[in-house]
Amino acid sequence: MDFSSMLPVAAFWLFASITILSGLLVILAKNPVHSVLWLILAFFSAAGLFVLMGAEFLAMLLVIVYVGAVAVLFLFVVMMLDINFVELRQGIMQNAPIGVVVGLVLLAELGTLGAAWHFGDDVAKNAAAPTPVVEQVENTAALGNIIYTDYIFIFQMSGLILLVAMIGAIVLTHRTRPGVRRQDVSKQNARRPEDAYELVDVEVGKGVALPTKKG
Repeated sequence: MDFSSMLPVAAFWLFASITILSGLLVILAKNPVHSVLWLILAFFSAAGLFVLMGAEFLAMLLVIVYVGAVAVLFLFVVMMLDINFVELRQGIMQNAPIGVVVGLVLLAELGTLGAAWHFGDDVAKNAAAPTPVVEQVENTAALGNIIYTDYIFIFQMSGLILLVAMIGAIVLTHRTRPGVRRQDVSKQNARRPEDAYELVDVEVGKGVALPTKKG
């Protein structure tokens, strides 16, 4: 048996096994920092699978965007924020009934939208168009045609989910906590130059009397 033909198969099983195992460890790891590290390993392994499929653009995109930006951002957020996970789990259990109700309402809305949804004529024409030869289409062009024609609605839905996740992250980081100073933009904009500094005429041979703290 030719060794060159067995190498891609062995590489596929290696990257696929590492991806599945690291994905499970992301969920099962008790330490959130370890979960982020296993997530980075899963991204690298998935990028290797994309390279084996000939999708080099997706592989580089996964490494640069998700590993270089998103996963590292998760790691810094988890390490820098003082999160009480015990209190967080208690809050989740207390708010679980409200979350279930909101989830059911969203599910009903999506079901109603799906029942009343119909494709336009252009979508049917694009879906029925013949698939070009792989050698004649570049990687990025083929990806753009698939995302913005066949899966445009799923792409928009994923963008909406990411928007909700971003809003949730902003709400969590801007919550009021005792002992933590927060930026007040309105006070900074309303601050005048004369409130920030004071010009003192210092006489020769005399020092400056510093103001003493009260209390």
